[in-house]
Amino acid sequence: MKIISVVGARPNFMKIAPLMRELARHPDFDHLLVHTGQHYDPTMSDVFFSDLKLPEPDVHLGVGSGSHAGQTAQVMLGFEPVLSAECPDLVIVVGDVNSTLACSLVAAKLQVPIAHIEAGVRSFDRSMPEEINRVVTDALSSLLFSPSPEANLNLAAEGVPPERIYLVGNVMADTLSQAAGLAADRHTFRRWGLGPGEYAVCTLHRPSNVDDPGRLGALMETLGQVSARLPVILPLHPRTARNLQAFGLEARHPQAPNLILTEPLGYLDFLSLLSEAKLVLTDSGGIQAETSIVGVPCLTLRENTEWPVTVEQGTNYLVGTDPVAVLAVVEQILAGQSKVGRVPELWDGQAAGRIADVLGAWSSRRQSSLASESPPDKPPIRLKAISMIS
Repeated sequence: MKIISVVGARPNFMKIAPLMRELARHPDFDHLLVHTGQHYDPTMSDVFFSDLKLPEPDVHLGVGSGSHAGQTAQVMLGFEPVLSAECPDLVIVVGDVNSTLACSLVAAKLQVPIAHIEAGVRSFDRSMPEEINRVVTDALSSLLFSPSPEANLNLAAEGVPPERIYLVGNVMADTLSQAAGLAADRHTFRRWGLGPGEYAVCTLHRPSNVDDPGRLGALMETLGQVSARLPVILPLHPRTARNLQAFGLEARHPQAPNLILTEPLGYLDFLSLLSEAKLVLTDSGGIQAETSIVGVPCLTLRENTEWPVTVEQGTNYLVGTDPVAVLAVVEQILAGQSKVGRVPELWDGQAAGRIADVLGAWSSRRQSSLASESPPDKPPIRLKAISMIS
C-alpha cells in the first residue's frame, strides 16, 4: 500500500511525526512525505524536522507564502504531478492549513482516497480560513480520524457515514509524550533568568488578532498589563512581527520591560517553556490542546474555540480579547484558584498506533475488494478500482 502524507506548516509536523514512526514499523506500507513549503522560514520548518527527527521530505514543493487563493492554487499545481506520477493508494492530510485543503482537492479530483487526521474539529466560525479548510477536507475524505467524541458528533451532524469515522484521540499528544523528557532537559526559561512558574507564555498569529492595528495594539497593551504581574515571553510569529513593525507598535514595547519579545522557538524549546509556565495566553488551537495535556492554565484570546473539550475537561479558559476579562482570569490563576483539568479521553500518546491499525485493516479490505472485482488472470485496473472505493 503506497501512502503519501502531506505537511505544509508548523502544526502539521507535530501531527505527522508519530504516524511516520508507526508506518515505518509496517513492512506493507510504502510511505512518501510531501512538504508543500507553506511554512518556509527555517524557524517555522527546518528546526521542527530536526527536533522531531523527521526524515527529509521525499518531495518539497517550495510554494512559499501568498494570499489564501494564491497559496492554495500553487500547492494544487505542485501536488497534481506528484500524485499522477506516484499513483498512491491513499493520501493522508493533517489539520486545517491551506496545504491540507489544496492536496485534498487534488486527490479527490484524481479519485485517490483521502484520510484526514484531526477530522471533525469545528469552531463554527466560517470567518476563519481554517474552518473552511476543515469542513471541505472532511467532506472529501474517505477515512476520518477524529480526536474527540464531540468531533464525531460534528461529523455525524454533517452527514458523514459512521463507517468512515474513527475516534483515535489527539495525535499531538503522541508527539508531546515522546518529546517531554528531551524538552524538560532544555530549561528554556533560564535564557531570561527565570525559574519554573515565574513567567507566562503568549503566542499570537490569527489574522483576526494581528492583522488589524487596533486589535493588535489593544492586545499588546493587555499583555503589558499582564507583564506588570509576571514576565510574559512572546515568541513572535513572522506575521505578527511584520505587523508590529508595519503598524508602528514596536515603540510601545520598552514601556513594558517585562514583556519579552523573542524569535520563534523550535518545538523542544517551546514545549520546555510551555510546560513550566505559570499560565499561557494564546490564539492557537494546538496550544489549547497542549496546555491541557501538560496541565498548565491557558487563556484563549478568541471568542470561539475548535477545542471545546479543553474548556470542558482541560485547563483552557475562553476569555476573548477584552482586557478586563483577561486580567480577571490572570488574577484568579495567580491567586491559586485555577481550574483543575484533566487530559481528555484517548489523549494518551497512542493515537498514531490506532491510526496505523485502521489503515492496515482498510488496506486489507481494499485488496480483497480489488481481487474480487478483477478477472483472475489480469491485474486490477487501478483507476477503475479506486473510483469504486468510497
